[in-house]
Amino acid sequence: MSDTTFAPASVAAPIPVRQILPWIVFGLLMVLALYFVGAEEGATSLIPGMYVHEWVHDSRHLLGFPCH
Repeated sequence: MSDTTFAPASVAAPIPVRQILPWIVFGLLMVLALYFVGAEEGATSLIPGMYVHEWVHDSRHLLGFPCH
């Protein structure tokens, strides 16, 4: 039996922040959009009134969120 071990020839390079940052920003924007479409009404409302709710009303139904 051989007692050899695997030694990788190279180490994986870390991903630069400049390449990850756009994906992080995109993800945060999508979470914010999901909040406004899915939860911006009633007790969880950040903006008073029904303006945001009415603005995203059709997309709420399209995505399957109940609203009335």
